[in-house]
Amino acid sequence: MLIEGTSDGGRKILISGGGRCNILPRALEPERFISESPILVRRLLRSWPLVGQREFFEQDLGIPLKLEEDAGKYFPVSDRARDVRDALVSAARSAGVEISFNTRLTGLEQQAGNWVVSTSMATLEAGTVILATGGSSVPATGSDGAIFDVVRALGHTVRPLYPALTPLLAEPPVHAPLSGVSLNVRIRAKWRGRETESQGGFLFTHRGYSGPSVLDVSHVAVQSLAAGEPGKERATLRVRWSELDREAWLSILDAHRGLVLSAVSRTLPGRLAERLLIESGIPLDRRAGELRRTERNGLVDRLTSYELPWTADEGYKKAEVTGGGIALDEIDTRTLESRLCQRLFLCGEILDAFGPIGGHNFAWAWATGRLAGTAAATHN
Repeated sequence: MLIEGTSDGGRKILISGGGRCNILPRALEPERFISESPILVRRLLRSWPLVGQREFFEQDLGIPLKLEEDAGKYFPVSDRARDVRDALVSAARSAGVEISFNTRLTGLEQQAGNWVVSTSMATLEAGTVILATGGSSVPATGSDGAIFDVVRALGHTVRPLYPALTPLLAEPPVHAPLSGVSLNVRIRAKWRGRETESQGGFLFTHRGYSGPSVLDVSHVAVQSLAAGEPGKERATLRVRWSELDREAWLSILDAHRGLVLSAVSRTLPGRLAERLLIESGIPLDRRAGELRRTERNGLVDRLTSYELPWTADEGYKKAEVTGGGIALDEIDTRTLESRLCQRLFLCGEILDAFGPIGGHNFAWAWATGRLAGTAAATHN
């Protein structure tokens, strides 16, 4: 019996990849997963390597995949996320699964060796239970985080929860005039003496910043904001707007004979180039050969180490995943069975682990879901 809170299921699959479903990454990067138990994360990811996951979708489910080299992601050839969701539902039904849609879990407790599962529709008894509910991210898809109260009541430790892979905001929205401008960048996020770096797409929005590079460091910003320690600064985010480093930009400006704006616009979008010159106090009609040393150094600082003025985040509403979750050391990583409650298996986003954007969190969901499912089946 599969208990599903929505009317159709798999809604996070449907919205992923802009409705195309970036089903898997080209290569897994376990070292980029965030968890208090990184060694256990690696062990769980190894339980179902990418080659096995690809074979499952292509051969078992009949969904041909294609690799988009630039993005480093696999998508269904059809570019339809619905094909992925429908194939999974169909496979479950073919295996004899009864699906109860529009049904919410309201309680879970053990009595006389069995599980009593209370739902919005009925009370059920089960020998084995798997929790695969998702966390708190994008609650409109059906995952509102209520499951964490259930597992806490069963004695499990839940690491502090926070929205991860979420856009950042700036109030006031100082870069609103740049809304829609996108480019590839490098971002360094620094907090409490630790530094995290990401690279990839960056998007200016009406209210702040988004894109893979921002999402991949957003957890640092969110955690620093949540800490709220008096006298402690929040995370500092510095952006390098291109692959060019400080020395490269200095060489370009020294050699250029035309306007500074034209030199910068050859590498960066025009609107961003103008903004960086204005912030550096450089008139747009200034020629490169007329730059004062302080102007040149200030501009190069902004080109290579621009401090992003963020103030908040979009929260769970737009977060791709939930940070924190059920402590992995309270789970048998060979089976994903709870060490506290026999015949209770836990998998997916509710566990204390998440990866970077680009299919890694689907790979985590598929690997842990398969491990929990095959282990639970041996108990029945």
